[in-house]
Amino acid sequence: MKNKLSDLNNHLFAQLERLGDEELKPEQIAAEVDRAKAIVGVASQIVSAQALNLRAVELVAEYGERFHDKLTMLEAPK
Repeated sequence: MKNKLSDLNNHLFAQLERLGDEELKPEQIAAEVDRAKAIVGVASQIVSAQALNLRAVELVAEYGERFHDKLTMLEAPK
């Protein structure tokens, strides 16, 4: 997978910089606010999915591999 949480972090900070651009006209600010809302919505879903994956890994670590096949979001061990 080429996208990482660090990429998401970079996108969020880039959007923050665009929102802080003092040279933007009011209509450009409005467009950036709409873009920021969309980015935050997608970012929230990514973070939620990653939290679910982390919880699955924690369950395997805590209870062992016997539950691994029930956690389909995890890749099979190699």
